[in-house]
Amino acid sequence: MRADDLDHKELLELDLEGGTIFFAGQRALLLDAVAMGLLRKYLVENFGLSAARTVLTQFGFAHRWRMAEAMRAGFQWDSEADWRCACARIHAMAGLFQVESGSKDPISAGGMMLVASYEAEQHLLHFGQSDSPTCWTICGLISGYLSQAADEEIYVLEDRCMGQGDAGCHLRGRTGKEWGDERAEELGSYGTERLKDCLQVSLQWVTETLKLAQRRLKDHCLALVQAEPALKEPLGMVAKSPTMRRLVDLAQRLAKVDCTILITGESGTGKERIARRIHDQSSRALGPFIAVNCGAITETLLESELFGHAHGAFTGANHDRPGLFEAAHKGTLLLDEIGEVSPGMQVKLLRVLQEREVRRVGENKMRPVDVRVLAATNLDLAQAMGVGTFRQDLYYRLSVVNLHMPPLRERMEDILPLARVLLAGSALRMKHKVSGFAPAAAQQLLCYGWPGNVPELENTMERAIALAAGNRMELEDLPDEIRSAVPRPVATMGLVQPLDEVDKKYILAALALNGGNLTHTARQLEIGAVTLYRKLKSYGLTSYPRVTISAQMIGKEVFRA
Repeated sequence: MRADDLDHKELLELDLEGGTIFFAGQRALLLDAVAMGLLRKYLVENFGLSAARTVLTQFGFAHRWRMAEAMRAGFQWDSEADWRCACARIHAMAGLFQVESGSKDPISAGGMMLVASYEAEQHLLHFGQSDSPTCWTICGLISGYLSQAADEEIYVLEDRCMGQGDAGCHLRGRTGKEWGDERAEELGSYGTERLKDCLQVSLQWVTETLKLAQRRLKDHCLALVQAEPALKEPLGMVAKSPTMRRLVDLAQRLAKVDCTILITGESGTGKERIARRIHDQSSRALGPFIAVNCGAITETLLESELFGHAHGAFTGANHDRPGLFEAAHKGTLLLDEIGEVSPGMQVKLLRVLQEREVRRVGENKMRPVDVRVLAATNLDLAQAMGVGTFRQDLYYRLSVVNLHMPPLRERMEDILPLARVLLAGSALRMKHKVSGFAPAAAQQLLCYGWPGNVPELENTMERAIALAAGNRMELEDLPDEIRSAVPRPVATMGLVQPLDEVDKKYILAALALNGGNLTHTARQLEIGAVTLYRKLKSYGLTSYPRVTISAQMIGKEVFRA
């Protein structure tokens, strides 16, 4: 047999009943290129570039050494040269690469040129262009086959690689003696000592990283418990108010059901946080969670970002690229700011949600995806539907269940517990021991309306940590707009407070801001000083025409209810 005579029908055997696959007489597994690319990504991120290259190279070497043995025993070859030449054809038939027409094997004088390489493609996808060759597994595969065929160790290395921006991948194979010291660093990837050294260094690095992360997590948890001992909320969220408790309970129940959820609410209310927690509590927790801000990407780029694109689909599309729907396979995709999506893009999103399959830009092939979609917006989509900027059918497809995140001003019971948690986190991060709030500062936090919601509260806590002179946050550590805030009318036990009571609290708060100065307070309230004195007398606070009432006394009166 000659290498050119090899055919898929003869090499591939399928056992439909047993569920096994054989290729060239050896049991084989079908692994898609994306999965191998993710393996490379995890190896590099967790063990470093050198260790990843060594592992993948030696894996390839051992794999194809066995393949060469099977090919020799299973076929009658016309010559040893045909057996060796079968190396490139077998790998090409397996989908690993495409050999340039007329190119020979790597040990020939001209070497072997590849015009397509799955490995270079995956490296570009996950890491971008490299400054060195990237086809580590392919070099190991060919080296293992040729070494078995030649009965001596042949080491295949790249001179050029598409992963580093070249037009093709050029491979040469030589013995260790022939290579000499020319490529000693790369040849080290084939040695067992190099593998041991790389893995040892990587193991030490991972161990130290885990220990450091464990210490930081322990310190962080301790700080949070000390700051808010009663913080035992589900989903790790501060939820003391009845509104938040109901929302968190609903989110926990929805996490177990694989349905689409629309999360609404003002910016900074925690929409992405609760979406992530829903993912973590769901059956997809082991899959990826990917969030994309649809409002920050133009329509053309958003289509490519979500659905992917094919090579040559547009200028700059130098290789195939899966989109975020494919990347979130078996996981959760959060479409943040969904209300900002253009009408044209809304149609394409609707089709994906209905059909559960995507088509990359520049392709005709439909690709199935298994993704749970969550959407979030700070816009009123009902109003947007009324003016025709948001599709009604997409709205109903997204809002199978609607979770509305209440603003911070509507969950007063959560402000101080959340502030304590954020204060403890900032203190730990900035290495400044601040244990809590002065009473006046805590009372003023409750007076403010927090239009920026949680991010504004977090920034306020960071500012307080930076300015605090002692071991607690004082009133003067707060920004001017918070210190000047006055109590807002709130309902007590479901009942609106009487107007006289609201009037009393407002006057006392204004008096506290002026340090008890009646004249300044009356001028700001645009009433006479006598009128103000008469009101204070009716409150039972003073019986003299000129008084200075302490902020502490007024604070107690204001917040007695």
